[in-house]
Amino acid sequence: ILIRNISGFCLLFLSLGEAKNLPTYPGPNKMRDCYCTVNLDQEEVFRTKIVEKSLCPFYGEDFYCEIPRTFRHLSFYIFDRDVFRRDSIIGKVAIQKEDLQKYHNRDTWFQLQHVDADSEVQGKVHLELRLSEVITDTGVVCHKLATRVLECQGLPIVNGQCDPYATVTLAGPSRQVLHKAKKTKVKKKTNNPHFDEVFYFEVTRPSSYNKKSHFDIEDVDEVDKMEIRVDLWNASNLKFGDEFLGELRLPLKFLRQSSSYEAWYFLQPRDNGNKSLKPDDLGSLRLNVVYTEDHVFSSDYYSPLRDVLLKSADVEPVSASAAHILGEVCREKQEAAIPLVRLFLHYGRIVPFISAIANAEVKRTQDPNTIFRGNSLTSKCIDETMKLAGMHYLQVTLKPIIDEICQVHKPCEIDPVKLKDGENLENNRENLRQYVDRIFTVITKSGVSCPTVMCDIFFSLRESAAKRFQGDLDVRYTAVSSFIFLRFFAPAILSPNLFQLTPHHPDPQTSRTLTLISKTIQTLGSLSKSKSANFKESYMATFYDYFNEQKYADAVKNFLDLISSSGRRDHKSIEQPILLKEGFMIKRAQGRKRFGMKNFKKRWFRLTNHEFTYQKSKGDHPLCSIPIENILAVERLEEESFKMKNMFQVIQPERRVLYIQANNCVEAKDWIDILTKVSQCNKKRLTVYHPSAYLNGHWLCCKATADNTPGCTPCTGGLPANIQLDIDGDRETERIYSLFNLYMPKLEKMQEACGSKSVYDGPEEEEYSTFIIDDPKETYKTLKLIIEGVGTLEQEHAQYKRDKFKKTKYGSQEHPIGDKSFQTYIRQQSEISAHSI
Repeated sequence: ILIRNISGFCLLFLSLGEAKNLPTYPGPNKMRDCYCTVNLDQEEVFRTKIVEKSLCPFYGEDFYCEIPRTFRHLSFYIFDRDVFRRDSIIGKVAIQKEDLQKYHNRDTWFQLQHVDADSEVQGKVHLELRLSEVITDTGVVCHKLATRVLECQGLPIVNGQCDPYATVTLAGPSRQVLHKAKKTKVKKKTNNPHFDEVFYFEVTRPSSYNKKSHFDIEDVDEVDKMEIRVDLWNASNLKFGDEFLGELRLPLKFLRQSSSYEAWYFLQPRDNGNKSLKPDDLGSLRLNVVYTEDHVFSSDYYSPLRDVLLKSADVEPVSASAAHILGEVCREKQEAAIPLVRLFLHYGRIVPFISAIANAEVKRTQDPNTIFRGNSLTSKCIDETMKLAGMHYLQVTLKPIIDEICQVHKPCEIDPVKLKDGENLENNRENLRQYVDRIFTVITKSGVSCPTVMCDIFFSLRESAAKRFQGDLDVRYTAVSSFIFLRFFAPAILSPNLFQLTPHHPDPQTSRTLTLISKTIQTLGSLSKSKSANFKESYMATFYDYFNEQKYADAVKNFLDLISSSGRRDHKSIEQPILLKEGFMIKRAQGRKRFGMKNFKKRWFRLTNHEFTYQKSKGDHPLCSIPIENILAVERLEEESFKMKNMFQVIQPERRVLYIQANNCVEAKDWIDILTKVSQCNKKRLTVYHPSAYLNGHWLCCKATADNTPGCTPCTGGLPANIQLDIDGDRETERIYSLFNLYMPKLEKMQEACGSKSVYDGPEEEEYSTFIIDDPKETYKTLKLIIEGVGTLEQEHAQYKRDKFKKTKYGSQEHPIGDKSFQTYIRQQSEISAHSI
């Protein structure tokens, strides 16, 4: 019996390009210092660097995350930081979740919209309305409306706090207020308040009990024109008054069908009739948004398709394999490479798979100088493997010197035309030469740290190239250097932010320095015969003369020999600590001092593969150090513990707990994941924990009074330490299924091509020439299995959607009223159901 257990995953990848034509600053300078934030609704999850003195700032930053919660809008705000260090909003772009697919994976210019407090709304409210007749002591009948405000969820946090309350008003025709607004109690320090308060309103004039007990015609018309209005506010201590959080307007006519009604609603912006500024007044923002939602079944569902994919390395010829076919039908090879590499890594099959497709590509290559230079499936798969397996390798090799270059800002411009006033060309050349020398040295001495999986792939590339081009003695080196230098180290130096070496895109001067270093390192690693001819610019050719010595070529060859040797010894642990993550967070004192205050303080946290520390500020001596082997569990902390969001706990021996608050939900998830991963192999890891804190003599979750009481909740699984297991194989198979499904017309065309070639082996028909088909019969067999597997999964998804549609209730907590994407979904499912009937 297959148990359907479907999981939803949402991935977001953003390229924040540039803004243009921002409004001028109202001062003599007119320029602005601008940065851009990325927000889920109103929660900031990413911030770019500040671009100074520009009305057309270029950011060039990428942001990638798994979205850990539901959201309605993906929003981007452009802020201006003025001389007083206060930030003011220039404008925003808000994309509704259901519209994200319209802009999928293409550069789009969005007009900036005006921002005011009344339009910044998020969250939902749970209401119950009841209309009833009441007989008074004097025998008179009147009709009363009971409005019960139960709770809210996901309200925005304003200026670091949320003390919400609700007001309820009954309005008549033309929205005139019929009764004075009624107000709930203020709930302190929570954006998920529980009110559970009832307010009564008289909706019809008292009438004689001798008359009809129901509404007369006039009364019905009057009730139809009435509406109940619920406003949410944030109680503020400032003199400017309370902040508006959102409103809900409900006409009472829907109560004619039922006298009682209970549902969840999304809060809406205030309908106050204000006209916003013209979009053109505020400029525009260029974005590229890639948003994917995967719905993943349990593992058994994917067995047929997964088995066909994992056999790809053993299929002869490899062009007839399922993985190679995916690369043939996808519009871009990168689309296919990402899920394929992750799937093969997860099942430990990446080396034989890449060896097979690389060997096939080498056999098709005619000129040894062009080996692995194209954007083939092999190149993209190796790129992706190096990114996944080599991230720590880059950190330990390049990060220290990249950080220094970004912080020190030594002038390194060697183009005489671009020299600034006061700069000396010889000094700049010397600065650049020292940087190149140091980076070259750390790279060529890092061979022993190169991850095993990369070394095994490089060995395979070396052997294939040497066998194919036996007369070229250098090809065994260029086959490997075309990846490790040209596609790994050089791009990481050029754009360190894309390889997690720096948090942001470097400033223009630093970016220029890194460009010059990257060009030189790329040429040093290429081992080409005439290196000076590689440079179009004469100043680069002159500069390269510094490195035109045999010792540099020898160092490159020794390094390439080491990382592509099959007999290379396994380097099990890197001695120096690898920095995994760092940043400011807020922590609660752990109570080391018997009578000390357990207050909250901002600290700089630092995680390496050896220890987890915090200090007052970056670079200070650590105030506390927790060895990785002492981290017994890392779990979320319930908000009710301290009335604070995005908190988690690091549990240590003797039940000592460090409580930490991250800046936002994405950052909290990142810290929890990486702390869990790095401590996953600890022998004394806990199996249970307390999801709430120990306060006022008891645990808030289970009410146990002893502070050493074992946990009451099972620990979550977390991420395994091994990279092969740090991937969800079912999820990657689901991504591959989606791609096959998307390109089904191409699969069918390829099947036709195989049939045509099998029957008539004459000149290749033009319409089929886009596919590589070495063995039509084998390729046809594989295509048949793929199409059958995709068809079966498609039926399962359709059945799941039908089942979900039957069980889903509009107005429930999961699908509040006002959810446009769900309304669209209901309409689509209704059409599907009608069509099937």
